[in-house]
Amino acid sequence: MALKHEPTAPYHSAQDALRVLETVARHTAGVTDAELARTTGLGPERLTTLLRMLRREGYVEQVADGAYVTGDALTRLSSVHHRDEALRAKLQRTLDELRDTIGAAVYISRYVDGEISVEQYADGPATPAVNEWVDFRSSAHATAVGKSLLSQLDHNGRRDHLSRHRMTRLTSRTITSDKLLLSRLETQPPTVPHLDLQEYAVGTVCAAVPITAGSMVGCLALSLPVEQAHRLRRATERLNRGAAPVLLSLAIQ
Repeated sequence: MALKHEPTAPYHSAQDALRVLETVARHTAGVTDAELARTTGLGPERLTTLLRMLRREGYVEQVADGAYVTGDALTRLSSVHHRDEALRAKLQRTLDELRDTIGAAVYISRYVDGEISVEQYADGPATPAVNEWVDFRSSAHATAVGKSLLSQLDHNGRRDHLSRHRMTRLTSRTITSDKLLLSRLETQPPTVPHLDLQEYAVGTVCAAVPITAGSMVGCLALSLPVEQAHRLRRATERLNRGAAPVLLSLAIQ
């Protein structure tokens, strides 16, 4: 199966943040923002934004003389012991923060061995998760998560998936034509979020944006009750902005 990855804004942010982080890590005694700008070639405004994100995520710290050093979060993720647990905990904290910032349940999903997998999510009393009334693995055609993941595969990969999972009508809005679905996946730009407007479940709307780290096919998604559908566009914009820290954590592992 070939992939059809195309860089998105969160991808570029994560790559730039990695460059900054790698430079900080090489300077164990600390490095100033002026030195970081010279080494990375990033402009002052861009560098300031990335350093703010890295500090917020605990990857770098600013010491008394203003120089930057690696932070506790990077130390924990770099440790051989309990690495997977540390990554999972870091991602969960990021998801929890996104949930609270956006005011919606949020999810990290991946395409693993030919199947949809919701890896982690953050919900709460005021931000309920989607009720999985039909297995997400067999309903990619109807969910924002599924469509986002399928969009990152090549044409043969998409056809293979659909050949193994019948496109069942789940609501009156569900697309059941593989020709129509494949056409929409092929023509939608990678920077445009995939939506589920009551296609999987009546009463719920969702959006998903791709997160690409190496060969991983993944996405970050949110769900809202249909009564809050008017918030979907703004919430999705915030989700897209919040994707860079998630990508960064995945790229560091």
